[in-house]
Amino acid sequence: DGMNVLFIIVDDLRPVLGCYGDKLVRSPNIDQLASQSMVFSNAYAQQALCAPSRVSFLTGRRPDTTRLYDFYSYWRVHAGNYSTMPQYFKENGYVTLSVGKVFHPGVSSNYSDDYPYSWSIPPFHPSAEKHENDKTCRGKDGKLHANLVCPVNVTEMPGGTLPDIQSTEEAIHLLNVMKTTRQKFFLAVGYHKPHIPLRYPQEFLELYPWENITLAPDPWVPKKLPSVAYNPWMDIRQRDDVEALNVSFPYGPLPDGFQRRIRQSYYAAVSYLDVQVGRLLSALDDAGLSNNTIVVFTADHGWSLGEHGEWAKYSNFDVATRVPLMFYVPGVTTSPASQGARVFPYLDPFSHIGGSVPQGQSKKVVELVSLFPTLAELAGLQLPPACPKMSFGVVLCTEGRSITHYFNISEGKVEQGKEGCDGTERCFNEEPVALSQYPRPADTPQWNSDKPRLEDIRIMGYSMRAMDYRYTLWVQFDPRNFSANFKNVHAGELYMMDNDPNQDYNIYNNTSHGWL
Repeated sequence: DGMNVLFIIVDDLRPVLGCYGDKLVRSPNIDQLASQSMVFSNAYAQQALCAPSRVSFLTGRRPDTTRLYDFYSYWRVHAGNYSTMPQYFKENGYVTLSVGKVFHPGVSSNYSDDYPYSWSIPPFHPSAEKHENDKTCRGKDGKLHANLVCPVNVTEMPGGTLPDIQSTEEAIHLLNVMKTTRQKFFLAVGYHKPHIPLRYPQEFLELYPWENITLAPDPWVPKKLPSVAYNPWMDIRQRDDVEALNVSFPYGPLPDGFQRRIRQSYYAAVSYLDVQVGRLLSALDDAGLSNNTIVVFTADHGWSLGEHGEWAKYSNFDVATRVPLMFYVPGVTTSPASQGARVFPYLDPFSHIGGSVPQGQSKKVVELVSLFPTLAELAGLQLPPACPKMSFGVVLCTEGRSITHYFNISEGKVEQGKEGCDGTERCFNEEPVALSQYPRPADTPQWNSDKPRLEDIRIMGYSMRAMDYRYTLWVQFDPRNFSANFKNVHAGELYMMDNDPNQDYNIYNNTSHGWL
């Protein structure tokens, strides 16, 4: 009798969480989950954009294999008929359920969130989602605007609610149905916040007094940042409140006060998210399912909050690619709770100062593409095989690798012979690395640099994150045959983490490149 899975995927959440050492945020419920979980402090997305990242980790294939770098193709038609993680669970007897934003909606998931391949019943989308970009933010002029910074009175919202509140309610309902029918389930819950617009119940601002809000530690564009690496944050420029600031293109900067307002509202949106996660996990307890349900918590990518003079995602920096990643596995990350004992009592962020310590923590560099084999193994399913070098014709395989062997190893111990190499997967016998990539249409920032369509991509930035460095090459890319030419390097970046943790000093040009 296998374990259930509750898979929580958050949109645009970088690890600003108490359990990741952030001193400002109030995230007691996620911190409480971490205190019962294995937490990975060096987890990275494969591309800092919603649709490509989600299709990558849901299929267990890298963007060069899904051939999705934008929003405009469905991998089963365009690349290969790859099985997904929920599909694999479904084929192994699980009821698979999707709530909120799990697949990116639209053509990249066949306008159906990949139903019926991935899900047992049609996915649920909150009705309030369609108002996300409406003019619902009251400005200083008393009128309604489509702002970036958008604290709201929920009772005044269409339907008197917000999408993530609806998703939590639906997920709780489904947990109770599953409890009653006693079916094994894989329930994916996709939260929208802190994705822009930063629209959240206004009371969460009270958690973040203005005087506590600072600028990013490095709010300037680094001198040696290649122009191809910079993303000009077009999406936030198009919001009414940012547009009114008339900021110069492409480098800005935004006025200091507005930078602090964005940071304040991002934190407030994270606390609002924490409340939703707290309600969901408390309901898992109520349904008596905490003892036999694996909980995974992660995000599709990060979001820059002014670091390097950048905002939003769309880059290869840690602030855009690094994500929270934690696994609660009853009996593995915790001793089984005594019957009826609560594992996840709801914690109110307004009265509860978080700060619980992760149950176990690994600094190993890991990738989201490894979620599929890791979850399969944790649930006791057969491991999907490793993909051969070319896998377009292979329906079931993964380019990630299970990271379960990191779970019970105390830091500092050497893992002997755990890196199993069968010749088909690329093998890093020493330290694992995380690979991310980002496409660009041109060498200098332009209107479509953040989100170039496939046919406009001319350069691909391939980035490798090891424990002690991030190394990125921006190389010629031909979108007609999906080929990267590493002999034609447009620019490079090299950051040494020990003395440059924020990735501000690119030393690519003052090193010889033979060592990599």
